[in-house]
Amino acid sequence: MNNQKWLSLNFFAFFFTWGVFLPYWTGWLTNEKGLSVSAASVIMGTGMVARSLSTLFFFPLLTRLFSLGRLMQILAIASFAVMAFYIPANSYTLLFIITFAFSFIYPNLLPAMESGATVLMQTDRIHYGKSRSYGSLGYTIALLIVGAATAVWQENAILWIMLLGLLFMAVTQSLASPVPLQSRPAPRTKKGPSATAELLKSKGFLTVLVVSILLQGAHAAYYNYGFIYLQDIGVNSFYIGLILNVAVIFEIVFFVKADTLFEKWSVSSMFLLAGIGSTVRWILIFLFPSVWVFILAQTLHALSFGVAHFAFIRYIFKKLDPVNIPAAQGMYAALGMSLSVALLTFAGGYLYEIAPGYSFLGMAASSFPAVVLVLLTRKRFAY
Repeated sequence: MNNQKWLSLNFFAFFFTWGVFLPYWTGWLTNEKGLSVSAASVIMGTGMVARSLSTLFFFPLLTRLFSLGRLMQILAIASFAVMAFYIPANSYTLLFIITFAFSFIYPNLLPAMESGATVLMQTDRIHYGKSRSYGSLGYTIALLIVGAATAVWQENAILWIMLLGLLFMAVTQSLASPVPLQSRPAPRTKKGPSATAELLKSKGFLTVLVVSILLQGAHAAYYNYGFIYLQDIGVNSFYIGLILNVAVIFEIVFFVKADTLFEKWSVSSMFLLAGIGSTVRWILIFLFPSVWVFILAQTLHALSFGVAHFAFIRYIFKKLDPVNIPAAQGMYAALGMSLSVALLTFAGGYLYEIAPGYSFLGMAASSFPAVVLVLLTRKRFAY
């Protein structure tokens, strides 16, 4: 199996599980375990804090101890083992502990995989967008399967689909990883600042990171309350899976074409496009609480998520030294994909209890400042 196919397969396996956990887990906690939306929000929000701390501090440490290939194998097996503890758990305390533990381990697979992809872009010139589109395909298939399964067997099916997905991922990770991912990082030969310290001194990187934090954090309401929101406006569980898939279909199309379509775009221009698309998306859902408008807004996921993510990957590929890439990915996963989402999940849960639409409107308060920040800094830092 060549490196491009290996990466595509493992993106598919990981994002299949991501497509179960991210949009459905809050709904599983409320429907299957009987928690209120606010109680489930506390568990999921705390889990995201654990995710952010883990990917910020624990992941860089792990990359100094293990090769990326070996690390992904360990994380996949450990994630499956922890998920199995959900089977007997019924108390709020146990659910809280298991979610915290799972969120501390499982999300590290994301920066590990993205770091591996960036390394392979530099060593083997693989096409990132092509392989990443298989991740979106896995996410799509997960949404369809969960939607169909919950329509027949109710929300109890979500846990078993997640367990099967994690088992499949553990199997794919057991395959021999590409040679560039099998070597452990060489220890520093002389004392000097760590990779994280070097990145924190780069004003250009920090600006790009803050923009990414604002844009990715703005998806908190969609990730955690999209499923519940569609239930509240009367959509059948099977059709919810189809509706959530609209976003991922447009994401797949974007990633397939991204390498060529945005070849000549600057990183700042991509961020501007993402920020405008994100702001329009959340305002539409707030103004028009209709399933048809929600579906229309789903098409903007290619901009709000896809373009924003691709812009960050393009920046670190073009601007950073390979030894700093894992640290950059860890910071992005911790702050952009986790902590910002966690904080806005707490805020979104509070707003959702007042009125569901307010939760989505609140996300525009995160995406619009990103547009302003890019306009103010794009010339200064030449990105």
